[in-house]
Amino acid sequence: MSKPKVLQLGEIEHAHEAWSSLSSVADIVKPKATSRAEFLDECRSGAFDGVKAIYRTFASVKTTGRIDAELVAALPESVSFICHNGAGYDQIDIPACTPRILVSNTPTAVDDATADINIWLMLGALRNLNASILSLRNRQWRGNPPPPLGRDPQGKVLGILGMGGIGRNMAKKAAAFGMTVRYFNRTRLDAALEAECGAAYVDFETLLRESDVISLNLPLNAHTRHIISHAEFALMKPGVVIVNTARGAVMDEAALVEALASGRVASAGLDVFENEPEVHPGLLDNPNVLLVPHMGTWTVETSVKMEEWAIGNVRRAVEEGRLNSVVVEQKGLVKG
Repeated sequence: MSKPKVLQLGEIEHAHEAWSSLSSVADIVKPKATSRAEFLDECRSGAFDGVKAIYRTFASVKTTGRIDAELVAALPESVSFICHNGAGYDQIDIPACTPRILVSNTPTAVDDATADINIWLMLGALRNLNASILSLRNRQWRGNPPPPLGRDPQGKVLGILGMGGIGRNMAKKAAAFGMTVRYFNRTRLDAALEAECGAAYVDFETLLRESDVISLNLPLNAHTRHIISHAEFALMKPGVVIVNTARGAVMDEAALVEALASGRVASAGLDVFENEPEVHPGLLDNPNVLLVPHMGTWTVETSVKMEEWAIGNVRRAVEEGRLNSVVVEQKGLVKG
């Protein structure tokens, strides 16, 4: 009896032993395509017939494009699972997959590393460190004139928009800096979770109006795209600090550039951008914006955890026809 096949989209960088062990239960196939058009043709050619599960990385979108209705229709009927190596999965059209394909992600594997970057960006933006880093690299010490004095986190109100694993992790870490933590989430946490992370629930407008720092930690979907734009910036405190490690498109970058120029936003710390790898020139040119190129999970330890988690989903899909961590939109489809 032939083994089921697994389609590998993207490279394995760390968990080589775990990946190699899959060969005992499945045959691994790789695409030859280097573009979406070629990949669609390869799917339709029968090259991937018999594939039961797909392992994919964030970077594989360069070859396949977004996994949308067109691509799902081109995949062989044998495909039942897509195992994504990452917490965010906006590259995958879940409604298009749901009639026949279950999708998994690596939800909590990224929490510590991403929350750490959150804290680093928050502190850097509060202290307005980017301007002095730039002047120092230009051999001008603090610059002339020097940058404005920074601000301490102690006593400040941190508003977290999106209280999943990363948001809760950040809340605990922010408490160590003496911050008051408030949050808004689609669904309010239960009392035990609120107490555990030391955060108080407020409505969306209250969070915008009363926070000294606003951190975006929510997934990107049709409901959250540009959830922060001109109207929302207008509600915020003058001099607010914005931090985003979620997805760039949850915030209107053009509106952020205007809010920075007006002083409504004093500074920002950004790990993600609306049109990656392109970054809005108004952000690149503003010394009050601390930027890193989507590095939230860019650590050895977290990369290993993510790969092993995704590979674990592939193995269970092949062996049991189930996933360890189906995405939230599909949880109602899974029993047990």
